[in-house]
Amino acid sequence: MLAWLVGCLIAGIVIYGIVPTIVIRKRRVLLFREGTAPDCLALTFDDGPDPYYTPRLLDLLKKYGVKATFFVVGRKVERYPDIVRRMVEEGHEVGIHNYRHISNWLLPPLWLDWGVRRAAAAIERATDQRPIYYRPPWGHFNAWTPIVQRRYTTVLWTHILGDWNENIGTMELFRRLRAAVRGGAVIVLHDNGDALGANKRAPEQMLSALELLFKDEATKKMRWVTITELRNAQTNKQISSM
Repeated sequence: MLAWLVGCLIAGIVIYGIVPTIVIRKRRVLLFREGTAPDCLALTFDDGPDPYYTPRLLDLLKKYGVKATFFVVGRKVERYPDIVRRMVEEGHEVGIHNYRHISNWLLPPLWLDWGVRRAAAAIERATDQRPIYYRPPWGHFNAWTPIVQRRYTTVLWTHILGDWNENIGTMELFRRLRAAVRGGAVIVLHDNGDALGANKRAPEQMLSALELLFKDEATKKMRWVTITELRNAQTNKQISSM
């Protein structure tokens, strides 16, 4: 009996979560994951805001004139609205990363829909702006996600670098970052270490590696832009080539 129940649970996760994730990613329906502009790329940060690391990250981005896009967890937005408001005031974009950092494979349809709506409302209260972007935790979709996606553009990535693992070290993370720098890239980093599988102090090395990257001569020719700016640069390039 137990084996039958476990088998049904696994089959349910496969049908409800894993198969839709594969199909949605392959078909790229309502997805944005990469631009085409040769001189622009986008930094994105997941899992925040964090009361300790996110303000330091904002200071670093301001120091080097870098714009980014933050995919924030709704429950944390409710706790730290001032940090999210600062993001927008300093020219960054804010998108939704669910209300709680839970895989969509485990969220029933109504719970997912309620959570995304509540996260969007928290962002709008903090910033006076309605979010237009969504990124599911771990990039996991489910059979209901396409309904949610109709209200937003879902943003994935070209490079996810494992920065949540502090064991890789600052210099290895810097090397990974430098290798990811190319036109159109969408890079994922994390300004909070509370998610399942992450190290709480991992954002510390992310900040150090990021400053090394901004100082690196090879990257100074690139423009660090928000997701909207990257999409617009892509559109402009397509128009100019017609």
